[in-house]
This record gives sequence, structure tokens and C-alpha cells, in this order.
Amino acid sequence: MKTNTHSRRKTVLRSVIMASSLAGLAACAPGSNLQFYKEAGSVIDRGNFGNAGMNNELIQTGQLDFAVTLANRFENEVPSTINFAFNDATLDAQAKQVLLQQANWIKQFPEIRFRVFGHTDLVGGNASNHRLGMRRARAAVNFLIAQGIDRNRLEAVSSLGETQPLVQTENRERRNRRTVTGVSGFVQNNPTILNGKYAQVVWRGYVQSASPLTETTPASSIGGL
Repeated sequence: MKTNTHSRRKTVLRSVIMASSLAGLAACAPGSNLQFYKEAGSVIDRGNFGNAGMNNELIQTGQLDFAVTLANRFENEVPSTINFAFNDATLDAQAKQVLLQQANWIKQFPEIRFRVFGHTDLVGGNASNHRLGMRRARAAVNFLIAQGIDRNRLEAVSSLGETQPLVQTENRERRNRRTVTGVSGFVQNNPTILNGKYAQVVWRGYVQSASPLTETTPASSIGGL
């Protein structure tokens, strides 16, 4: 009886040892969740390593449009829209703060041109709303120029009036009373002006992004074009 009990204990012990060994081997196997046994660097690499080089190559070979890339980046990193009071083209404090962010971003990319579109809500006549949209666009452009942006880089000031409302309503709607700033292309329409300089532009962007936003001209000096 003692012999059988002893044998069973030895069998159980061997099973435990074998199971532990298999678990250890599994931990060392590829794909294991135990990060300690993974290859060096595998925990840090999230699959993004090399994307910067790939992006640079795509741009330099013409496979990726840099203007489109910058347009998407501008929309993702900076508010592109400011809003206005009813029947007014005056920049309020919130609008100026947004335009300061835009100016800071635009200064990082002197190779790029920008366009500002003015919009209105649907209250009032089409002709008067077109003029109002233009005044709003000019107010935004003048503010950007006052922050040191070259006027020639603001490719166009345009008014879409009431033709592209965000909210379809005949009533007053602040969200429709806006200007929208966006990338319009390269200075001198030269798509290769950044050839070989993408890394330099990215580096400049990182450095400039750490600079504090300051308004360079008093609000009272902002006038019409």
C-alpha cells in the first residue's frame, strides 16, 4: 500500500515538473505574452519604426503629394475655422486666438500658400452675404499678415457667402458665420521646392511648435485690405 502511494506521488511530481517545463518553453516561444522573453526592442517598436523614412521616400519620388499631406496635417493640428457675430466681420478674442495658432503653424512652412474663405449664414440677400463673407475673409487675412505672414503667401481671399452652410437653416446660425483657412499649394507653384528638405521641415516644425503664441500687433491696428 505504501509502495503504491509512493508511486502515485512520484507520478504526480513528474507531471508537475513536465507541466512547468512546458510552460517555460512556451514563455520562450515566439509570440509569448511574457515580454521578458521577447526579442530586444520588440516591446518598444509599435510598428511605426521606419515610417518617417518611408514617408520621405514617397514624397521625394512623387508617390505622395506633399501639399495634400500638409493640408491634412494643418487640419489635424490647428483649428481652421473662426466664427463671427451676426452681420459682423469683427474678430473676437476667441477668433484671434485661433488665428494666432494658424499664424504660428503657417510660419513653420514658408514654402506653402494658404487660402481663406469667408462664409455667412442664410439670413439676408445673396449679394450682401457675399460682401460680408469677403469682409470676414479679409479680416482674417489682415490678422495673419499682422503676425508676420507674407501677404503673397495668402494666395486668395474668397467669399462663398451663404452657398456652403454647415447647418441648413434659414435662421441665424453662428456655425455658418465663419472663415476657413487651408493649404492651397506651393509658393510659385513649384511642387519640388521641398525636394531633399522634408526632414529639415519636420525638424523646424518641432522646434517652432514649442514657441509661445504672441500677438505681434495690437488689435486696434488691424484694418481692412
